[in-house]
Amino acid sequence: SERGLALAFGFRRWSPSLTLIAALISIALVVWLWSNSRWWRKAVLVVALIPIFGATWFARQNHFEWMFNPLPAPAYTKISEATFVSDSDMVLAVESQGEAVAYPVRLMAYHHLVEDTVGGVPLVATY
Repeated sequence: SERGLALAFGFRRWSPSLTLIAALISIALVVWLWSNSRWWRKAVLVVALIPIFGATWFARQNHFEWMFNPLPAPAYTKISEATFVSDSDMVLAVESQGEAVAYPVRLMAYHHLVEDTVGGVPLVATY
């Protein structure tokens, strides 16, 4: 929904700051509790820090870069030489200033992104 998407983007925007604050508060709490704790409580304190540090690290990652591997230098062939594409294959087609290219969806399923220039215009084709 629109509200859910807005909420997700809000969390994404604030998550780096909030997780850093949570990590600092957690470290301060562990330092405060450390001296009066037995060995097994110290172990619990250290284990409790693991998900907080994990969340702090993940909040600074771009997950889309992990999932989508752009094809940075696409190679072209003439239609008559494209034996790897059949007539029934779906393609993403782009035409700009008299130049046209087609990206087979079957091949885009892995990369999801192609950085390209068509007709002198830089673009990113995505599937």
